[in-house]
Amino acid sequence: MNTERPVDTPLALARTLLFVPGNRPERYRKALAAGADAVVLDLEDSVPAVEKPAAREAIAAAWADLATAAVPLVVRINSLGGEAGHQDLAWLARLPPPAGVMLAKAESAQQLQAVAQALPGLAVLPLIESAAGFLALAEMAAAAGVLRLAVGHIDFMADTGLHCSEDERELDTLRFHIALQTRAHRLASAVDGVTVAIADDARLQADTRRALNFGFGAKLCIHPRQAPVVHAAMRPTEAELEWARRVLAADRAAGGAAVRLDGRMVDLPVVLQARLTLARVRAEDRA
Repeated sequence: MNTERPVDTPLALARTLLFVPGNRPERYRKALAAGADAVVLDLEDSVPAVEKPAAREAIAAAWADLATAAVPLVVRINSLGGEAGHQDLAWLARLPPPAGVMLAKAESAQQLQAVAQALPGLAVLPLIESAAGFLALAEMAAAAGVLRLAVGHIDFMADTGLHCSEDERELDTLRFHIALQTRAHRLASAVDGVTVAIADDARLQADTRRALNFGFGAKLCIHPRQAPVVHAAMRPTEAELEWARRVLAADRAAGGAAVRLDGRMVDLPVVLQARLTLARVRAEDRA
């Protein structure tokens, strides 16, 4: 079981991880200023194969400036099933370490071990994007260095041939098992996949609420405008906060014994739910 990775770092607590293409250095600063909790410099899908070397050079050239930002930096590297991923590892090992590395199309503990050996001590976020990755979930969640599991559902659908309805119920099993492995191995909360409808705030809000229902604590974003929408959707409503506060007050008054509140029984599992609700409010929002 993975018990060594701290789950209270800025990257572990990040609610939004915003992608920026590595080959678009003019977008780096805009991404850092977007209000996302972490920025992912991408070397994979958003960068054409012929431009990957130039993307690495662009990131390296901007590294000293990027490292001064208060936002945690993550680099998404290519799958280790191809040469580009191994080139990414060798290149990244020569830079000052970012906050974490995201491995595209992660499919085995052996791949994660290779990342850990090349980048010792670095937090790893495996992207589950294939049937092979799904079947290896347990061993990857237990791998050294893994901080959070992340959903790459677009590639997962392409790999498995799934066709999803609007609510993506066909992917419930994927999200459910990622949530279980996250809990079983005491990882930081899982990260849900992107919402490709950039201008559809209602869709983004619904996708974020679904992620919360599965116990996820973060979402991948592909446009700067998505970060504040996700943050707002993740924040409990005033009614939810009031309920949580009343539950904890009733629990304190009862000395931890089961108590009736609004016609409902309040015992330890309900108290734990109330605490989780309040924990969704970040410290700066509580003042």
